[in-house]
Amino acid sequence: LDDITIVDKSLLKRAVGAMAIGNAMEWFDFGVYSYIAVTLGKVFFPSANPGAQLIATFGTFAAAFLVRPLGGMVFGPLGDRIGRKRVLAMTMIMMAIGTFCIGLIPTYGSIGIFAPILLLVARLVQGFSTGGEYGGAATFIAEFATDKKRGFMGSFLEFGTLVGYVLGAGCVAVLTATMSEQSLLSWGWRIPFLIAGPMGLIGLYIRLKLEETPAFQREADKRESEAHNAPKEQFLDMLVKQWKPMLQCVGLVLIFNVTDYMALSYLPSYLSATLKFNETHGLFIVLIVMVLMMPMTLGAGHLSDKVGRKPVMLFGCVGLLLLSIPALNLIRMGTMLPIFGGMLILGVLLSCFTGAMPSALPALFPTKIRYGALAIGFNVSVSLFGGTTPLVTAWLVSSTGNLMMPAYYLMGASVIGIVSVLALHETARQPLKGSPP
Repeated sequence: LDDITIVDKSLLKRAVGAMAIGNAMEWFDFGVYSYIAVTLGKVFFPSANPGAQLIATFGTFAAAFLVRPLGGMVFGPLGDRIGRKRVLAMTMIMMAIGTFCIGLIPTYGSIGIFAPILLLVARLVQGFSTGGEYGGAATFIAEFATDKKRGFMGSFLEFGTLVGYVLGAGCVAVLTATMSEQSLLSWGWRIPFLIAGPMGLIGLYIRLKLEETPAFQREADKRESEAHNAPKEQFLDMLVKQWKPMLQCVGLVLIFNVTDYMALSYLPSYLSATLKFNETHGLFIVLIVMVLMMPMTLGAGHLSDKVGRKPVMLFGCVGLLLLSIPALNLIRMGTMLPIFGGMLILGVLLSCFTGAMPSALPALFPTKIRYGALAIGFNVSVSLFGGTTPLVTAWLVSSTGNLMMPAYYLMGASVIGIVSVLALHETARQPLKGSPP
């Protein structure tokens, strides 16, 4: 019995709920930017060419991803030293401040070039804080969850992400549907960003009320009784000895985030800016798909506990390889029902990753370096491949004139995903590395 971790059910539910709610607030802040990208392009990047505006706006969107590995390198190892809870509180408040500040920036018409510069600074603050968010939240839930239900419990993290995205998309959709373009451009676009301030304070309060995870507490107690490793030695240990799981992490996160940012961030703008589809209608379609993804994500997490993480993720990868072209052909038809059908196909396949990844990724690393290793591996992959997806795809479509580029991009990512999943050891229903059952 001394080797078994016993977790109180109410404590587990509170931990999962706090991470899901906190993640929802973080991704509301982060997601709003991509949904209102067309309007932001007009406010901060005046140009006669809508395509150039969109590329400039997504360029600023991608810039936030360049600092995410730095955030991971700072917050990840810090979370392994001082605890998951404190660092997750820091990331929450930093994200809220960065988003709130975007809502206060004067327009290009008021202060000229300083407007996009200030927007870039605020996005960098967002990106830095997000560097410590996902790895920490996934680690927190994984370390609290029981071995039998880690997939299901972990899927609530992405359930929270979808709630945040839905709130962000819903807020933007309501604004674009109820306000004139003049009002939206002059002041309406600020509303979703200013909401971030009070939301961040609520999330901070919820996270500060949590207890530390049993796995971290056990590791901290062990460190106190033994000779304490210097942080630098732990960091080197992570980089040198964990190279294989780090590569697997990068590959898994690549397929996960390329699909995520393609389906939920780029395609809404692709519909309005490239296909000239009604912006409000496009947002509502994405909104409905994300609402449908919520139960599918929980279902995929539950299924990964039963049949394993690998079969669920492999289904998503193979599905993208086979169905990306048919899905985009449906979207390109340009009417409501086919667009919804194409987006729903991508949503179903994305649910395979949102359901299984939050439990599969933390299981790659041992407790003493889990937060740091996951934060760095996750954010290096996101910054190189995930966050650049809207920018690169917009550029490819603009430069080649080939409207099928999003499908080809997804298919290329799916091949890397298949290789990464096949190289993975199955971790369903097993204790985490360095943790007792």
